[in-house]
Amino acid sequence: MSAAKDAEWLRWVTKQFGNIAGKDKEINLEEFKAALQVKESFFAERFFALFDADGSGTISLEELLKALSLLVHGNEMDKLRFLFQVYDVDGSGSIDPEELRLVLRWCLRESALALPEPRLADLTRALFEAADKDHSGSITFEELQQELEAFPGVMENLSISAATWLQPQLPAQKSGRPQYLTWLYWHNHRSTVAFLGGYIGLNLLLFALAALHHAGLGGWLVVARGCGQCLNFNCAFLAVLMLRRCLTWLRTTPVAEVLPLDQHIAFHQLVGYVVLALATTHTGAHVANFSRLAQQDGRDVLTEYLLYPHSGTGGLGDTAAQTGLVLQGLLVAMVTFSCPCIRQSGHFQLFYWTHLSYISIWTLLILHGPHFWKWFAVPGCLFVLEKVVGLAGWRTGGLHIVEVNLLPSKVTHLVIERPQFFHYKPGDFVYLNIPAIATYEWHPFTISSAPEQRETLWLHIRSLGQWTNKLYEYFQQPELPSPELKPLSRSLREKRSWCWTQVGGDGAQLLANTHRLCSVKCYVDGPYGTPTRQIFTSEHAVLIGAGIGITPFASILQSIMYRYRRRKQSCPSCHHSWCEDLRDEEMMLRKVDFIWINRDQKHFEWFVSLLTKLEMEQAEQEPGGRFLEMHMYMTSALGKNDMKGVGLQLALDLLATKEQRDLITGLRTRTQPGRPDWSKVFGKVAEEKKGKVQVFFCGSPALAKVIRTHCERFGFRFFKENF
Repeated sequence: MSAAKDAEWLRWVTKQFGNIAGKDKEINLEEFKAALQVKESFFAERFFALFDADGSGTISLEELLKALSLLVHGNEMDKLRFLFQVYDVDGSGSIDPEELRLVLRWCLRESALALPEPRLADLTRALFEAADKDHSGSITFEELQQELEAFPGVMENLSISAATWLQPQLPAQKSGRPQYLTWLYWHNHRSTVAFLGGYIGLNLLLFALAALHHAGLGGWLVVARGCGQCLNFNCAFLAVLMLRRCLTWLRTTPVAEVLPLDQHIAFHQLVGYVVLALATTHTGAHVANFSRLAQQDGRDVLTEYLLYPHSGTGGLGDTAAQTGLVLQGLLVAMVTFSCPCIRQSGHFQLFYWTHLSYISIWTLLILHGPHFWKWFAVPGCLFVLEKVVGLAGWRTGGLHIVEVNLLPSKVTHLVIERPQFFHYKPGDFVYLNIPAIATYEWHPFTISSAPEQRETLWLHIRSLGQWTNKLYEYFQQPELPSPELKPLSRSLREKRSWCWTQVGGDGAQLLANTHRLCSVKCYVDGPYGTPTRQIFTSEHAVLIGAGIGITPFASILQSIMYRYRRRKQSCPSCHHSWCEDLRDEEMMLRKVDFIWINRDQKHFEWFVSLLTKLEMEQAEQEPGGRFLEMHMYMTSALGKNDMKGVGLQLALDLLATKEQRDLITGLRTRTQPGRPDWSKVFGKVAEEKKGKVQVFFCGSPALAKVIRTHCERFGFRFFKENF
């Protein structure tokens, strides 16, 4: 935000209003609101009234630009006086409590915050009592100035620019140089680049060897044989990339530092496209070769070659051509229905059933290619073994969902009885099947409970697709299978009662009657490892969750606090308690920064009770609270750099200081408005010098790219959970 930025904004305003004003060069209120993109009518009307100096009900383009130029080029006092005039609704020269209450109510609406009237009254009272220095019952301009001077950041923002007051910031211009052309990008992705290089090199080598071996048989046949050899490797490699149990085990070995195991799904998709391309080229080359042979024979035998077994064509019973055509059709269907536009548009079953054709594809490949079995023997046996282990695990007796909690933000919290020999690490995920929802569908969800919680597993599932919406609607039914009377359910009510009660402030209302006991049959396949398994081997971990992306970190944070309890020591004479050093061979953590980003207020209900409990425990065990730091961000809230939100944020700060808790979430940690400034966040992390920093993220791919860029800039290692 500089003079150049302000000048650019003025040019934008001139163009906007020039297009709207028309021939009379006059702008009414509705046109004003449309031009400045002010969504709430209150602030639009306040701005319009202040700019309409003669009270004519319209503003001339010249009059508007003159007023805006004064704001842009004026000094700090000019901008502060404009802010005061916005709050002085009746123009009396002072702000009374009712005016302040009215403005704060509209500030809440601008920030997508909903508070009961008593809490709005508390906010108004906190700000009014702080600003009304002489206790006269009204706030003068001098008193407002004095109060804002106690918050240097606010005055600084007022003096920087007026562009952010009335119009959203213009999108930042992207650098002309692609990120992947920088040395830093390749350095931070060296394992992925090395793996891709090795993969491409191996394919080229296999193609070259096969082509040389068949060099004298004609060009089309050379291409077909080269692609066929590559297909032998790639079709077997597809199975390797989905050996989830083997990959989970590999994460515990030194190999995890070399191989990009976190990208195995992305590589599986890439190899799938490569297989389709190779198969198409392979088929096309054979068809071209058959056409050449048909021309040499002087008769049309192409159809005969393709549809009927022909001596010398290869494959079991000389059926290579026929099995090849079937394989081509199955591959096209599988890849087509694997596209995100199919899977995420309510047609998951198309993806599921076409993907099951991998059994037919592997069978046909063994019949089609004489050497494929050699490539497939080891991966195929491991794949079958994993399936057998999985079937034995989840078919043994079946499990039951014993409790469900439906949150208003359409998040379904499932409590599942935990099998006796089910062992997992914090951040792991499972595949869940609920026959009552869909008999054959399995969906992956992160376990949100800590491994130390012996009796149950927690899953928090946000309604985003067809299956998850059906799940939420199913548990909304008035009648569900009744729970069996057994000690498990009774102990759950006692041991976990804190989870369903209100433990925070008014902004984090967890309704005590939103959960139900039930007995719904389900199956669980897993657990499977994720990148978050490396958190406990970090020295300084930064955990970033966006929305429901908090689920893996919920498990991790609970596990950390369980370990705190185990290390808690107490002096027998003075009863002073302390916590031993957490660092050991299993956990090297010296500092954890937890960052949770949510769009609006209601989405904080997912885990606010857990976070409150973690805050309370850390306050008891480590009064300084420096090991675990929480940072909450609400992106819909207007910040102190926005004139429409400055009063509300000041009131929230004052009330949080007074009550020692945040009004939005009920936590001691103050919720910050807007999006994080990643340069400042990571800069602060780097200054702490708590050891090697590793950043773990779970959320949207778009935000992952932004955070990855900043991690590369600061030299932090970045891990992303597939979301």
